[in-house]
Amino acid sequence: MKIKSEERSSLSSPTRVKLAADKSMALAVGSRRVWSRAMLWKIHNQHKAAARRRRRVVSVRRLINNNIHHHKRSLRKRGDHHEEVGGGGGFCHANELRKLVPGGETMDLCSLLDETAHYLKCLVTQVQVMTSIDQFYSAI
Repeated sequence: MKIKSEERSSLSSPTRVKLAADKSMALAVGSRRVWSRAMLWKIHNQHKAAARRRRRVVSVRRLINNNIHHHKRSLRKRGDHHEEVGGGGGFCHANELRKLVPGGETMDLCSLLDETAHYLKCLVTQVQVMTSIDQFYSAI
């Protein structure tokens, strides 16, 4: 996907880097995974949703931790103390996970967990590559 020159000027440098990193990660995986197809579709249609481009990029770990802590607080307020793993809250957590994994809204639980594991491995690899690039250019 090429970014048009008029769109390129409206995107900040970190946004362009994030866009390029997401696209390269999804292209490297190919169409074998639902999350990569969903990510490529989102990137392809991103010019239609300018509001999404301006949205902050939040790390998956921070977002998951915030959702878990928020869920725990709401359970304490309601007085509902079910187990988080294996208890009745599994579907609540699956729904939160569906929001984080590209294309997760349409997956059953087993597929969602499989795609999430693969997506997280790719994100970790992406962070390692970007850290290496940063270290390389910082040394110059």
